[in-house]
Amino acid sequence: MSTSAIRRPTGVATVALIAVIAAACSSAATTPPAGSSGTGASNGAATGLVVSMASTSAGPALTGPDGLTLYTHSGDSATTSTCTGGCASAWPPLTVAAGASASGGTGVTGTFGTLTRADGSLQVTYNGLPLYAWQGDTKPGDVTVNGVNGFSVAKP
Repeated sequence: MSTSAIRRPTGVATVALIAVIAAACSSAATTPPAGSSGTGASNGAATGLVVSMASTSAGPALTGPDGLTLYTHSGDSATTSTCTGGCASAWPPLTVAAGASASGGTGVTGTFGTLTRADGSLQVTYNGLPLYAWQGDTKPGDVTVNGVNGFSVAKP
């Protein structure tokens, strides 16, 4: 096996990963820690941030300014994020500073907006659904989890 080969979790490792995600998404905590800024992309310029598109193993996907894959959650609405506390630690919300906005890069034609999270931060929405990163994705093009606990790759 090449040292550059990607190892995917199997068997017990997969079950353990799903258990960790389930525990995080059902956390009793309701807000991220004070001073939390969501993803690293949230500290963009006051004018906003650009959401791009990339080819992944799950097909075309939206990506944040850092190039990492973005996800949506089936339990969310245009006005509410159901991923808080431990869930938001595992799935950091894509946020913008007050007064900033998000827009689409080349090929991204959906509608962007924001919703106010319980902690007061502004989470970016795409076509009415809040956007998240996944803590397990470490490089552009990664899709290490898709379809788990209601999270799916955000499609352009």
